[in-house]
Amino acid sequence: MMNIFDKYVQQYDAWYDRHPYAYESELKALRQVLPRGGRGLEIGVGTGRFAAPLKITIGIDPSSTMAAKARERGVNTRWGYGEDLPFTDGAFDYAVMVISLCFVNDPLQVLQEIRRVLRDGGEIIIAIVDKESFLGRAYRRKKSPFYRHARFFDVRELKDYLSQTGFGRFSFHQTLFDLPDRLTCVEEPQKGFGQGGFVVVRAVKTEH
Repeated sequence: MMNIFDKYVQQYDAWYDRHPYAYESELKALRQVLPRGGRGLEIGVGTGRFAAPLKITIGIDPSSTMAAKARERGVNTRWGYGEDLPFTDGAFDYAVMVISLCFVNDPLQVLQEIRRVLRDGGEIIIAIVDKESFLGRAYRRKKSPFYRHARFFDVRELKDYLSQTGFGRFSFHQTLFDLPDRLTCVEEPQKGFGQGGFVVVRAVKTEH
């Protein structure tokens, strides 16, 4: 699957240029829950489209082509997989995944690894295209070279996975209340889930 991301890196990056209102809406939703300080990590950093504006200085990605693009945007990016993070225990205050959970081989292993590299009380922020939303249904019908390989999650399923791997104290924010092609402005994120296609789930590392 990573060959897909290596091959279509320009196509991936161009999507954000063609859909600026969707992109800025997603960034705005992420900023609602992102910690104001601390050491952060983005897993599946891609080309750095989120890490760079959100000032997340460290990333990891299994696509060397995308990682190179992220470095150009100022993100210290390592090659690697979320199932085996090359960082010490408790190295980060928070970790972020934007859409990338739906492309990993073992979601539970990735979440366990994220928990390991977070300090006690550290935060995980995961953004997904909600499988049960209008956007999730539309993306599953599309012939995208990316989403044809994706495993979509709904919010309750993701919350269950996070609970299983030692996270709690959840909060939810949603945006993209219409298809990206139809947006005419940057949307204000709303708390909760069920209406927006793009959902940001925040949780805290708890004691076992």
